[in-house]
Formats: sequence, structure tokens, C-alpha cells
Amino acid sequence: MDNFLLLAGILASMLHVISGPDHLAAVTPLVIETKRKAWKIGLTWGLGHLAGMLLIGVLLLFFKELIPVDIISAYSEQSVGVILIGVGVWSFYRIFYGQKTHSHPHIHTDGQPYIHIHKHEHDHSHAHEHTHPQAIKQNLFSSFGIGLVHGLAGIAHFLLLLPALSFQTRLETVEYISGFAIGTVLAMTSYALVLDRIVTHTRQEHNTLFLNGIRLAGGLFAVVIGFYWLYLSF
Repeated sequence: MDNFLLLAGILASMLHVISGPDHLAAVTPLVIETKRKAWKIGLTWGLGHLAGMLLIGVLLLFFKELIPVDIISAYSEQSVGVILIGVGVWSFYRIFYGQKTHSHPHIHTDGQPYIHIHKHEHDHSHAHEHTHPQAIKQNLFSSFGIGLVHGLAGIAHFLLLLPALSFQTRLETVEYISGFAIGTVLAMTSYALVLDRIVTHTRQEHNTLFLNGIRLAGGLFAVVIGFYWLYLSF
């Protein structure tokens, strides 16, 4: 029975995360723009989302009469819309202004030496650094914050944890909630990992046009979903 509850929690949370276009839109531009260990973006978003859901659940259970949880949730929904639009605009900036593309020769030795031309992207601030630890930390922090706000947005999130209230033993409750936590983090980490593999392969193939198409689509996805959330919140 315990294994069933653990699996049920994992499946419920994974379906919740993957079926939400706002969830995917929030991390897609961040994953694309993070050039190293981008799977951590999904991990931190999942942890933030879980923390937000648990926080709104605690407020609803113990402080419903004292704290306007519904108002907090409503403002969080509006904040999600604004954040998604901001992430999308940031992605557009990175595409059109934050980086420049230039050509330079490379020498490869594969039996016979030869010279050909690639295109590589470099940040203006550090022309020869492909990965900046500070930028990665900022993206991880942003991902956790976005996940946290997402978790706070919508009382419906708490409904997914309601089955835990009907269990007969504390162990069963812990099993379900643990499964829910695992599934939340696993789902978004897996999505970020798959997306990162696609983007990394595109960079290695030096397909700049296709890469910028992915980046543009990710930013546009975030902006459209952001405006949709704002529309629903008013």
C-alpha cells in the first residue's frame, strides 16, 4: 500500500507539472540561455514550486481565518504573468542585444589538417568565456523564485495534496507527500535535461539559425503564456 501511495504522489505531481504550459514557459528561456548544467534550472524550479505549494497549504490549513490566502494566491497568479513576460523579454534581449556572433578560423586535425570557418556566440562582457558562474547562479536563483511564486499561485495546487488528509496513518501521508515532492522535482528536471541536450547539440553543430529559432520560440512562449495568465487573473 505504501509503495502505491508513493507512486500515486509521483504520478500526480508529474502530470501537474508537465501539463502546465505556464510551468514549461517559465523555465524554457532560462534553460536555453544557461550553457552549462542547465538541468539545475529544472531542479531549482521544482524545489521552489514545491516550497510554494507547501507554504500555501500550511497557510490554508492553519491560518485560513487570519490570513487572506485567496488574496495571496490571486496576487501570485498576477505575479506569475508578469514574471513570465519578463523572462520572455529577457530572452529577446539576449538574442538581439546581449550577444554577438562573429566568424573566425579553426584548425582541426583529423588525418589531414584543414581550416574552415565557424560561428560562435560570445557575451560582450567576456569575449572568450562561454560559461559564467555568476550568470548561472543568477539563473538558478531566478528559477527557484519563479517556482516559488508558481507554487503560491492558485488554491487548486493545494487540492492535489488533499488526498493526504484522508489517509489513516501518518506514514501513508508521508509516503504520498514524499512521492509528490519527488515527482515535482523529477518532472521539471527531466524536461530541462532533454531541452538542454537539444540546445547543446544545436550549438555543437554550429546551427546558429536553428538555435536562435529555439531561443525566439522559448521567449515568445513565455510572453504569450504570461499575458494569458494576466488575462485570467483580472
